[in-house]
Amino acid sequence: MSLDTRPVKPRNPRVLLVDDEPDILELLELALIPMGLEVARAGNVSEARRQLDSAHFDLCLTDMRMPDGEGLELVRHINERNLDVPVAVITAHGNAENAVAALKAGAFDYLSKPVALDQLRALVKSALKLPQTYGSVKHGERILLGDSAAMQRARDLIERVARSQAPVHISGESGSGKELAARLIVEKSARHEQPFIAVNCGAIPENLMESEFFGYRKGAFTGAEKDREGFFQAANGGTLLLDEVADLPLNMQVKLLRAIQEKKVRKVGATEEEAVDVRIISATHCNLAERVQQGKFRQDLYYRLNVISLQMPSLREMRDDIGDIASQMLNRLRGDAAVRFSAEALHALTRCDFPGNVRELENIIERALALRTGEIITPDDLQLVPTESFEKREGTGQPGKYPLTDYLDRIEREAIVEALGQTGFNRTAAAKILGVTFRALRYRMERLSITDKESAN
Repeated sequence: MSLDTRPVKPRNPRVLLVDDEPDILELLELALIPMGLEVARAGNVSEARRQLDSAHFDLCLTDMRMPDGEGLELVRHINERNLDVPVAVITAHGNAENAVAALKAGAFDYLSKPVALDQLRALVKSALKLPQTYGSVKHGERILLGDSAAMQRARDLIERVARSQAPVHISGESGSGKELAARLIVEKSARHEQPFIAVNCGAIPENLMESEFFGYRKGAFTGAEKDREGFFQAANGGTLLLDEVADLPLNMQVKLLRAIQEKKVRKVGATEEEAVDVRIISATHCNLAERVQQGKFRQDLYYRLNVISLQMPSLREMRDDIGDIASQMLNRLRGDAAVRFSAEALHALTRCDFPGNVRELENIIERALALRTGEIITPDDLQLVPTESFEKREGTGQPGKYPLTDYLDRIEREAIVEALGQTGFNRTAAAKILGVTFRALRYRMERLSITDKESAN
């Protein structure tokens, strides 16, 4: 008996289309079949569930509203059963709430009606390039260092959001690794081979912002001698990082919101818009929700950017990791030199608050390498500035009032919990006692993670 040694022909990717309108299903199918895809149809949520449970699909594309339920139910169904199927939701034109809800529920991406076929094909191509296995989170030789619970949460979230197309907002203090986190998300995503454009929003003059972001046509203004693409066009097919997004002026926020919602941009001096396929990641060291409360940042743009929130921990939250992080940095920076920290130097590092976080720690180690006189780095080589707040907390037992944000958060938490206790957890009454609006109280409770159970104790 001879064995068949012919290579097995790889199967075509399979897509499940879910919509209660046969005409829409036919249109979508006609657009996808020429791409070499196998297409299955489902006319309602129940039928889609049955097909997802009985056969393998590489992508699910579902309408938001159907007679027996919503497309979000399929998103949850897929996630609950770990089916490893990216799902995209078709929402009504201009319905930003549904689009955000779909992304928060775990959808890969969304499309607005009427469905533009070029955007549909771009979405499908991105979804079908999703990597199937994931290794450790790293970027070249750089990794997110630390074994604390806060850093582990950040690593886990990076692994999960990399599979989505949802906008991600990365918050954290200066030097805490926000841009590195953004790059790691991209590296693990379907867009890892596409452009990654990082933009410092605070470094662009206000009068140049529109042309820098969206490009311009020749002759649009004095000095525009030829057509030029903007950041959105340069990042087309890839990812755009809006660093220090809180620094955007309000008039630019309006234009950015439209570009994100419509997935189209218009160059300065142009009469027509052009479609762009860009995933947005934003970052800032500011509290963006507070900027919204102050009227300095648009609430609708905030909701668009903050679909998934990633908080990068400060070194103060990872004090037990500082010794290991410093040693790993030293191993990377020392080259072939046989240099190590003395026990006293490592102890001194763990007693610092590092307002500049990982970036500051790295600078300190680089300076120590340059100043050392032997193979042992001593506390004198580090040239550390004593941290009064840590001495107070650890030495005298007195409550430190620094860093200021931590101190203010603690005072605010105590005031809110006390007001809620006085009112039997009536938020409306508590807001009146505190002299804030109900919405402001609800935001502060979410920011400080104040729960019903905590307030009742």
